[in-house]
Order: sequence, then C-alpha cells, then structure tokens
Amino acid sequence: MLQTIQGQIQIHTENIFPIIKKAVYSGHEVFLRELVSNGVDAISKRRMAAMAGDCSEGAEGTIAIRIDREARTLTISDNGIGMTADEVKRYINQVAFSSAEDFLEKYKSENDAIIGHFGLGFYSSFMVAARVELVSRSARPEAEAVRWSCDGSPNFSLEGAERAEPGTDVILHLMEEELEYIEPSRIRTLITTYCDFLPVAVQLDGETVNKREAPWRKSPRDLSDDDYIALYRYLYPFQGDPLLWVHLNTDYPYNLQGILYFPRITGRADWEKGEIRLYCNQVFVSDSIKEVVPRYLLPLRGVIDSPDIPLNVSRSALQTDRRVRSIGGFVAKKVGDRLKQLHRDDPARYAGSWDSLAPFIKIGAMEDEKFADQVADLVLFGTTAAAGEAPGDDAAEAAATDPIACEDRVYTTLAGYRSRLAADNASRILYCTDEAGQAGALALWRGQGAEVLLADTLIDSQFIPWLEARHGELKFQRVDAELDASLHEPESELADAEGKDSGEKLRDLFKASLNDDKITVQVQSLKGEGSPAALILLPEQMRRLNDMGALMDQRLPGLPDHHVLLVNRRHPLVEGLLKLSSGAVITGAAGSSPTQQLAEALSRHIYEMARLAVGGLEPNQLAGFQQRSADLMGQLMQRGL
Repeated sequence: MLQTIQGQIQIHTENIFPIIKKAVYSGHEVFLRELVSNGVDAISKRRMAAMAGDCSEGAEGTIAIRIDREARTLTISDNGIGMTADEVKRYINQVAFSSAEDFLEKYKSENDAIIGHFGLGFYSSFMVAARVELVSRSARPEAEAVRWSCDGSPNFSLEGAERAEPGTDVILHLMEEELEYIEPSRIRTLITTYCDFLPVAVQLDGETVNKREAPWRKSPRDLSDDDYIALYRYLYPFQGDPLLWVHLNTDYPYNLQGILYFPRITGRADWEKGEIRLYCNQVFVSDSIKEVVPRYLLPLRGVIDSPDIPLNVSRSALQTDRRVRSIGGFVAKKVGDRLKQLHRDDPARYAGSWDSLAPFIKIGAMEDEKFADQVADLVLFGTTAAAGEAPGDDAAEAAATDPIACEDRVYTTLAGYRSRLAADNASRILYCTDEAGQAGALALWRGQGAEVLLADTLIDSQFIPWLEARHGELKFQRVDAELDASLHEPESELADAEGKDSGEKLRDLFKASLNDDKITVQVQSLKGEGSPAALILLPEQMRRLNDMGALMDQRLPGLPDHHVLLVNRRHPLVEGLLKLSSGAVITGAAGSSPTQQLAEALSRHIYEMARLAVGGLEPNQLAGFQQRSADLMGQLMQRGL
C-alpha cells in the first residue's frame, strides 16, 4: 500500500496556476475539452496495451461526467489505462519542474504535449477548480489505486486510494465564480461543441451526449450524398443545402482529413474570419482558421481535422510555419480539382452554381497564381449569345457545348467567347456591367450581331483589369466606352451658308445649352431603328479609375465629371430639335428667342435622359430634373394648342 507522500512542486515562480489561468488559455470552458481528450487518449492507450498483452482489455471505452450539486463537484471519469503512483509523479508533477518561462516554451515546441497527455491539459482544470483530486488505477496487473490532490498552490499530496476498476477520475471542486459548470445544460453544450465527434461515448449522468461518428474520417466511397448533406445541415442548421463539397484525405507529407462545402452565398460573405471548423483528432479547436486556408476560401464551410497543424499551448491560435502554408496549398488544389471535375462532368450544374462560386474563383485567381492556373478555364461570364446546340440528340454532348444555357441565362468561358470572335476583332472583348443602365449601347452592339459578356458583379471592376494584365494581347472594352465605325451610319453632309453642317449645328446647340467644358459632345448617325436619342459614353481607362476610387471609398461609382455625350442625329427627337433650332429667329438685345430657348431646354432634357439611363443623376438632382421636365412639357403643350 502506498504511503502518503507530502511534497512541493518544484518551480521557480510562486506557482504555475496563475499563468495557466491568465496566459495559456483564452477561455475557461476549454478545461472540459482537455480533460475529455486526456480520457480518450487513456482509453486508446489501454486498447493498444491490451493488444500487446500488457494489461486487461476491459469494457468498451467511455467517458463519464457526473455532477454533484451539493458537493459542488464535477467529475470526469474514464476506463482507460490509468496510472501508477510513479506515473502520476511523472505525468502530473514533473510537468512543472522547470521555471514558468521554460514551461511555456516547452509546450510551444512539443506538439505531442498538446493533446492526449496528462500534463498541460490536466492543469487547465485549475482555471475553474479551487481543488483538484485525481484518483487513478493502472490497468497493468496488480496495480494499486492512488489519489493525488492539490489546491492550486505548489503543495500536493499523493496517497493510496480505493478504485475497483482501472481508469481515472478527475474530481473538480469548483470555485464559487465557476459554478455555471454544475449546470447540466452548460456541460451538455460544451460536450456538443468540443467533443461531439470523438469516437468514445461521452456520457453526462449516464446519458450519451456526443454523436461519436466523424464522417470526414470515412472513405468517400462509404458516404452518400445524403450523408454529406446531413453533416452540413447538422453543422449549419437553417442555412439551406450546400452547392457541392470537397472531401480531403491525405497522410503524406502530413495527416489531414476533412470535408469542405461551397455554401449558397446570398449576401455578403465573411472573407476575414470564415466558418470552417478546425479539429485535432476529432476534438474541436477553433472556427477561426485564417492561418490555415487561403483568404479566398475562408467563406467555405465544413471541417478540417489534422494533428499536424501546429497550435499554441491553448489550441485556440495557430502558429504559422511552412507546414501550415503547405496545408493551405493542398486545400486550395483539392478545391480547384473539384471545380474542374464539376465543370467537366456537369457543366449545366456548374453554370447553375456560378453566382455562388464566382467570388471564390475570381478572388482566388487574383490572389494565388497557382490557383489562377488551375481555374483559368473555369471562369464563366453571362453572354448575349444563344446557347450552344450540339448536333444530334446526345444530351451529354449538348450539355458540354459552349455557351451553356442555365435557366434564363446563358454562360460562356473567355476561351469560348474568343473562339467566336471575327478575325478583325480577335483581341477586343466587349462587356456590359449593367444591362439596364447600359441598355442603349448594349442594344446597338447586339443589333450589329456583336456578342457581349455580362460582367455584372462588384468584383468584376477588379477582375477585368486583372484578366487584361494576364492576357496582354486582349483589350476589354465596356459597351458604353466608345462606339466603332460599324455602329455608325455613313452620311454625306451639306454645309449651310456659314459653312456648318447639321452635326456641327447640333454640337454647338448642346454645348451652349449644357455650358460645361467637361462634357465632350459628339454627333453621329447610329444604326438600328431602336437606337436612343443620346448616349453617355465613358472612356474605358477614365471609367476604371473612377470605379476603383469608388471601391476604395466604399461607395457606388457615380458618373465622372469628364464624359462624352453622343447625340444620335438619326433619332426623330434630334431631327425635330435641329429643325426647331434652325427656325429660331434671334431677337432682342440678349441675342435669343423663345424658340431658341425651347431648343436649348430640349437639348438639356435629352442630355439628362441619357444621364438618367446610366444612373448619373444624384438623388438631390432628380427634383430639378422633374421640375424642368414639367416646365418643358408645358411649353410644348402651349406651342401645340
């Protein structure tokens, strides 16, 4: 029988416990995670020792948690390998033989000490307990039970005890301010949070609480689509079903398993924190893993489980090193491979998921050169082209054609778009960012048979310049940047007695009515019966600078002060305006006439309608526009009556 031993933990500072409470762990609740992890490790060790014939096998491994309200104790018991008196001395006392500083450094560098060893994890119990007792009996033959007790000071006692079966009890005598941990609902929540997927049953007052089964530890061959979706619904309830998922599994050069899901993004995604859950040997560690996965994948959801990710002593933060970067690269590659597979095998489903996939792919391509190479052929754009039709009745062949029809939209890749360009315009990529705001210019291009890409997401203002830089031979041109000769109707003009043709007269009229040198007025005859009376054109580079400034200022891009007003000479309204202006008789000292004033008011109205079409009128300008429109209608009514 063990004789009672009184001793003192040998450390240079007062004691290690204040350091554990204040510096090592960020939250008190993790004590339960640490103690349950130690118990699971003890059960695993007993199983391996029994296979080697070194101890008895015992019953199925179980972690039992018991609450005693009257005694204000919380007991965590396991039926694992247990400890002898010598092992208690080695695993419990020796952990603090060195100074506090050496202690912290030791456990930063020794990854094996993080999970599954009595030592640091065990000492986390002093965050919530005024006194801790440990009763343990080794599963080795003829071992005797021992009791270790400590009140959080350097003093401890070690003596013989009674325990019928091998295993370990950790009895926490809770502090007054930590009595929340004798509430069953609180303990149940902690089990579900940290220990839900441990392979050992974790029981609270006799009832198994945790799920026990971790699907990501299984082979993909053993999981159905319903299994994957069920896990997603369990982890992220009330958030709909995922678009697709990626199963991760590798054991070289590091051990890592996991399942990552692409969610249906309906609002602003969190690109800084993320929702992927990090586990270590099926123990929940953190839901903030921005050091592990690349930033562009943070809004993914799911689980990454790896014992090889270096954690700090509290397991709540990650230590960035080459191995972590390598794991991030592996995850990004597996995600890229999954996207490639879906695009190849089911292009219609891929196109249908594009709105949610696009932010991951576009941001990832711009931030990661290797990922950009992987997804170079996976970037889709909406297009004005008709859906591709494959010859014959083969549905698979039809689905693989480009463009791809999906519900009410058609998609294409940049390579597919370029394959349909005429030789004389093989380097110009036409695109539209707002089908409503750029409707006039878009109609002109489409009327001449031009295919236009639809780049209508906020990130496209950055993605298109990046694409242009990546493909140096290409020039991206928004439909309202400029109109080439193919959209103009050639006309011969006759000059009047002053040597001015109709285009010059219209230009002078609009410049006089607008009185703004920042507005460049052009007059052209545009093709197409439905071409508008006037268009606002924004030179490509000037507009890009304006959009970038708006993005940096976190505001919507407005109409730049410098822009082009293109007046369509063929439009009936403009033709009537020209006749009205030509028939004006200038009278009086002011050098004007009611007819001339009406012509100038109509000119301004045509300009403001063009500006309104591109969202160029600010809210505070709309009231003035409405008032001027009403006055103009009144003048026209008076002339017609």
